[in-house]
Amino acid sequence: MDSKPSASRPFSAEHRVLTELDEVRLRRLRERQPLPEPLASALATVLDESDVVPSRDIPPGVVTMQSRVTVQPVDGGPLRHITLAYPAEAQPEKGQLSVLSPVGLALLGWPVGQPVQWQTPDGREACWIIVSIEYQPEAAGHFTV
Repeated sequence: MDSKPSASRPFSAEHRVLTELDEVRLRRLRERQPLPEPLASALATVLDESDVVPSRDIPPGVVTMQSRVTVQPVDGGPLRHITLAYPAEAQPEKGQLSVLSPVGLALLGWPVGQPVQWQTPDGREACWIIVSIEYQPEAAGHFTV
């Protein structure tokens, strides 16, 4: 959906929200980097079902590219600090996770408080809650990161 949420569809946990820049960059990544299933389908879903808004209109509590977020497993495990990175910048050992990973795609576009689910490499379902966003580029006035 390439439209700004209307009065009948405000920003909410029911709809994933992407910035126009993030959406364009993800479409380009998809064209250049074929993904295995189920990641290819997950990315297609993100791109096809998200509300897309100008960077200046994204709420500050929504995970965008380059956001630093704190998440916690729903089972109450330890807090984790993650930066959502493009594949070339990903350094999982430093907490910089690729947006083209299952957890990266699960986080992108959702607000603080939202539980997100994805499938682990061994086929199990995992679920984290987005606890906070320490840095979101758009909230900091960085609209072209």
